[in-house]
Amino acid sequence: MHILHTIPRDDGFRMPGEFEPHDGCLMIWPTRGDSWRNGGWPARKAFVIVASAIADSEEVTMLIDPTQYETARAMLPPEVRLVEMSTDDAWARDICPTFVRNEAGVLRGIDWGFNAWGGLVDGLYFPWDKDNHAARKVCDLYRVDCYDSRDFILEGGSIHSDGCGTILTTESCLCSPGRNPTMNKEEIADKLCQMLGAKKVLWLPRGIFEDETNEHVDNICAFTAPGNVVLAWTDNPNDPQYALSKACEDYLTAQTDARGIPLNVTRLPIPQNPVCITEAECQGLDLWDGVPTRTPGERLAASYVNFYIANNAVIVPQFNDPMDKVACSILAEMFPKRRIVPVDAREILLGGGNIHCITQQIPKSERSKIYA
Repeated sequence: MHILHTIPRDDGFRMPGEFEPHDGCLMIWPTRGDSWRNGGWPARKAFVIVASAIADSEEVTMLIDPTQYETARAMLPPEVRLVEMSTDDAWARDICPTFVRNEAGVLRGIDWGFNAWGGLVDGLYFPWDKDNHAARKVCDLYRVDCYDSRDFILEGGSIHSDGCGTILTTESCLCSPGRNPTMNKEEIADKLCQMLGAKKVLWLPRGIFEDETNEHVDNICAFTAPGNVVLAWTDNPNDPQYALSKACEDYLTAQTDARGIPLNVTRLPIPQNPVCITEAECQGLDLWDGVPTRTPGERLAASYVNFYIANNAVIVPQFNDPMDKVACSILAEMFPKRRIVPVDAREILLGGGNIHCITQQIPKSERSKIYA
């Protein structure tokens, strides 16, 4: 593996859309006690269901703490590959490399800087050094060259690509003081275009209410195809999410993508009933530095936009809510050639994210199968 200090766009590399073909998917086995209640056991069951659904159409590699190999091997299906790797938590989307590809099908990874969603300003845990080193290790594992971008703080959940030169992100996240405070919005956009081989950045003003990542874009809006996005939405003007989603819709409907084409925006409902953590669930979490990480009754950032697009399926979070089936029906229309796989995602949400957050796709490369 070579550590590269050139610019991906200048080298002819771009970030594909997530709906383009994959060679595989990365996940990380949950173990952190202040994120995952009851020793992580309920979350692990949900991770197994997600991994199994994805493995039906692409290779899944699960990164695991060395102490968890036997447990993970017993719980996961045999087609899921296990690799020992130290991390601080299980958010593969945010700490694994962002993969870029050129026209010849050569794959490379980007190693962004990671500081636990805000560092010492408003980060969610400390230390985060194991997470910060994971991307480069993954590139080594898959024998792909790695762009060194550790000087720029970015999580994979804060960006979406249409594969045609357009990047979606949120101002509330990438312009937050805990990430790249010496850079202005224009400088950040230029950095994204250089690193992701893009021409235009669309800046959504906000994300999902109470999203502790400073409102990652992968919880509020996602490309389903070039020119098409789904936007988390509520019709209830009294819900605090309404103003956030309305601001995003107003922005998107006034924009064009990098090709100059207006965006087709489809509303995807949020759960009808706010998803809140219970007292019993809070009691199952370890303290962090002597402080509880959740409060009973706290509203969680539940969104159906946080889905994973596999080669032959779309894995959609479910919350035991009347909107579960509605969201699946809408996504079935958006992805007519893929099977919709609903997964009870409450246990993942309790950890602070959802299905998209715990996965990272590996785009199809010039090799028929990525090996290690």
